[in-house]
Amino acid sequence: MTSPAIPCTLIRGGTSKGVFLLAGDLPGDLDTRNKTLLRIMGSPDIRQIDGLGGATTLTSKMAIITPSDRPDCDVDYAFAQIDVEKPVVDTGPTCGNMLAGVGPFAIMKQLVPIESDTTTIRVWDVNTSSRMNVTVPTPNGSMKLDGSTEIDGVPGGAAPIITEFLDVLGPKTGKVLPTGSPRDTFDGVDVTCIDSVNPTVLLHATDLGESGHERPEQLDADHPMMTRLESIRREASLAMGLGDASGKVLPKIAMLSPATEGGHICSRYFTPAHCHEAHAVSGAIAIAIATQCPDTVAADIAVHIDGNHRTVVIEHPTGHLDVTLRLHHEGAPPDNIIAAGVVRTARPIMDGVVYV
Repeated sequence: MTSPAIPCTLIRGGTSKGVFLLAGDLPGDLDTRNKTLLRIMGSPDIRQIDGLGGATTLTSKMAIITPSDRPDCDVDYAFAQIDVEKPVVDTGPTCGNMLAGVGPFAIMKQLVPIESDTTTIRVWDVNTSSRMNVTVPTPNGSMKLDGSTEIDGVPGGAAPIITEFLDVLGPKTGKVLPTGSPRDTFDGVDVTCIDSVNPTVLLHATDLGESGHERPEQLDADHPMMTRLESIRREASLAMGLGDASGKVLPKIAMLSPATEGGHICSRYFTPAHCHEAHAVSGAIAIAIATQCPDTVAADIAVHIDGNHRTVVIEHPTGHLDVTLRLHHEGAPPDNIIAAGVVRTARPIMDGVVYV
């Protein structure tokens, strides 16, 4: 082999799958680094036949990890979304599903010591400048990732990995409601613009002529609706202070509808060019927090719950995603929301080198 070999680990994190790399193994120059990431994934190519990518947005992801210099964190996590069809490396958003793999990777690479029956890895999210915790089962001094915990969108069971987001109120824009209002109107449609983990735009599915319970491929095929959805997303981006969203994945956007299968609210989440086959963790947290805020489009249709610990069940195309919110006993949402968490699973699939 004459091609350079870079150590890497392929991990399924939640309902996503991607390549995990140590920052020190990558080129220091940003342009060269991005070319290397594209090469590793095999982009741009609709099949990603010449790389490790799985030819979908959910399987064309990367996590770049480095020991953290922050006293309150163990590792830094930089997420990169690799476009399948274009030579684009997007480090604007973060990925809550891939976060589930950060803990196992950090233990595998001996970036953190095993603590006791569980090990909590304190993570600094480079993309959103926020703190996250990942708790991994480590009974008897070794990592245990097999088990019976099931998450919708992933076949079989595995050990539960608890991911908790600590800075969920306005990490990107500085305000949980960036426009200053729980409700705005774009293109004649009421929306809620919320900044929690990732900036997200929420609206009622019925306002775009949908029920909100369609399959992802049905929504993707409704080209007039998708065009209007993108127009609304771009208007909202400007109002949120994020600038022109053309060619960018932030803000994300989701269509909401009443729950029909025992949950609290139903969502169809977009990546944004396609409807997500399951649901992003970051989007689920944004929706869960919006359901607790008066006058938002989410609060209009969500089942109301109370208490300092609230679990919001979000229905999506392949099942449901439970988001647990911790609230301070004083104050009112969203200001008294301390943290949001989800239970995910992860599985290392391959550990070795990739030739570039």
